[in-house]
Amino acid sequence: MIGPLLPAARVRAGGEESEQRRPAGLDSRVAALCLAALLLIGALMGSLNLLVDGVLRDGAGRWAYASTMLLLFALSGHLACRGRVGQAHTFGLVLLGDVIYLVVVLCIQDPLRYATPLMLLFPALAGAWFLPLRPLCVHMVATTGICLAALWPSYDSAVGLVVQAGVSACTLNAAAMGVFVLRRRVQRLLVATETISHQDALTGLYNRRYLVEQAPRLWGQARRDGTQLSAMVLDLDHFKRLNDEFGHAVGDAVLRAVARSLSGAVRPADLLARTGGEELVVVGSVAVVAEGRRLAERLRLAVAGARSEDGHAVTASVGIAVARPVEGEDPVAALWRLIDRADAAMYVAKRSGRDRVALADRPRSRATHAEPATWQRGHPAGSVARPETSRAVGSADL
Repeated sequence: MIGPLLPAARVRAGGEESEQRRPAGLDSRVAALCLAALLLIGALMGSLNLLVDGVLRDGAGRWAYASTMLLLFALSGHLACRGRVGQAHTFGLVLLGDVIYLVVVLCIQDPLRYATPLMLLFPALAGAWFLPLRPLCVHMVATTGICLAALWPSYDSAVGLVVQAGVSACTLNAAAMGVFVLRRRVQRLLVATETISHQDALTGLYNRRYLVEQAPRLWGQARRDGTQLSAMVLDLDHFKRLNDEFGHAVGDAVLRAVARSLSGAVRPADLLARTGGEELVVVGSVAVVAEGRRLAERLRLAVAGARSEDGHAVTASVGIAVARPVEGEDPVAALWRLIDRADAAMYVAKRSGRDRVALADRPRSRATHAEPATWQRGHPAGSVARPETSRAVGSADL
């Protein structure tokens, strides 16, 4: 299976945890508008009984019925204006729908003709689509009790009451459970589709599309925390030679082994993605440049220590660039500028002998691109080996 290579917490966030938080964000607004529409439709349809003679009981019954319809209109308007609803509120509205049906029954002269249990389809379907399983089961039990209470005055025989209430409750609950199962199926398909769209099929890592989608979040988080963002581009050394000599199946196995090793080496908050071929990108926040440099070295060692099942291994050339987010800039464009700088540094590492890390200079302007600095495996900590064409970079520039 490829999926387990994704960080477990992120997979859960797209699956089971999303069900526990539902409705939230956009889902919360959709739920609020749908519930508002159901309340409005119920109020409009129920209000028609006020215009028909002989349907409602005279006196207090008519006034109670009219007040109930006004309550539905008010709740509908409130939800539409508020634009959001929590899970507890949704559960309360569904139970309120059951109680309102019982009030309607008590206000109508002939419930079997003008207030059949079919009216409970409104809360039943709302609960099935918006509630988790446990609250839905509570609602289904409440539906059974409401059917018994609503049909009680209309039947002299206990057997007839139980049969009719049972048929009505079973029909409503079966419809609710069917919609609930369908909803869960749709949710699983959506989660699977989203995972596929964000996941590299070979390695199980995130892909280029997910990297782009996360740019605003990464930029915003770095600005809030007052940190810098680092981008590391890793390119596997002599990977084409490996494919040519041993075949693409071996190359794929090595890529998967590298992905597993890097997944264990990156920090939990870092974003690791495969952007194409044998090129990988890691984006994360750092307090100082030295922190990013240490992480890049750790990733280089993780690649060197990765082994496929057949024992094949590769090394990686790593380029790293660091930038501080600026207010008003486009996060996606800024991210790719940062990655381009890291990519240029990676090529310097290639030219300097491979299996090493190169650090990109911070550009003094968009028109100026300084040559990256590199340091090699085996140099003392803090020492930097620079090619002759590289320009010296002080820590103040970084």
